[in-house]
Amino acid sequence: MYLVTMLGNLLIILAVTSDPHLHTPMYFFLSNLSLADIGFISTTVPKMIVNIQTHSRVISYEGCLTQMAIFILFGCMDDMLLTVMAYDRFVAICHPLHYQVNMNPRLCCIFILLSFFVSLLDSQVHNFLALTLTCFKDVEISTFFCDPSLPLKLACSETFNNNLVMYFAVAISGFFPFLVIFFSYYKIVSSILRVPSSGGKHKAFSTCGSHLSVVCLSYGTCLGAYLSSTVSQSPRNDAVASVMYTVVMPMLNPFIYSLRNRDMKRAIWRFLSQTI
Repeated sequence: MYLVTMLGNLLIILAVTSDPHLHTPMYFFLSNLSLADIGFISTTVPKMIVNIQTHSRVISYEGCLTQMAIFILFGCMDDMLLTVMAYDRFVAICHPLHYQVNMNPRLCCIFILLSFFVSLLDSQVHNFLALTLTCFKDVEISTFFCDPSLPLKLACSETFNNNLVMYFAVAISGFFPFLVIFFSYYKIVSSILRVPSSGGKHKAFSTCGSHLSVVCLSYGTCLGAYLSSTVSQSPRNDAVASVMYTVVMPMLNPFIYSLRNRDMKRAIWRFLSQTI
């Protein structure tokens, strides 16, 4: 699954960069999303493979904080990029005549940099909270990666204020992007329903299908992982939910975008034929 994820996302990045027809804001954001997915899955799976081979779940204090920081960085980047892509679809469908002006290359680069710095800030807030509460040499991982809640569970002092700050950071990096995506699709659906022809409605909906599928998959698996850890105390259920969120989701994203997108399929086949 790790190799399939790496290959699929690398193919998307290479196809977008090599095909001039895909040098548009939507595919620019898609290639950055694939890059974030590569970093996201590479943070957890290699360590899991080492744990399986060595039959050990122990991770050092520095390794735990490093893995946690990178995991949150790329996870938050996923959310931010999905939000930016929702805004891109909103401008393309609701304001098509102003699309080239509004989604210019400079603004697209600003969106990417802003997404990165917000994600970096979120990861450092979680790391700072863990540093102020915990200090240990080694810890045993309950699933297969150092979950952000793990260091807080080992805290020896009161964690109420720290939990409050952590929930606020999660709201900024998770709930706020969800609201932006929801509002964008509310305006998109309202605009599409005013299109008189059924063919025009289908064409407009088809441009959003892949992105909406990835959004539902991302938030669905994330919510499932959270509810599983909250409702059930079974380590097996927690592990299954974590695998769905951290391994299955990044693996499915390239398939969703490539199989549902005719331009992407053409670009991938063109790239493979030129390479082979």
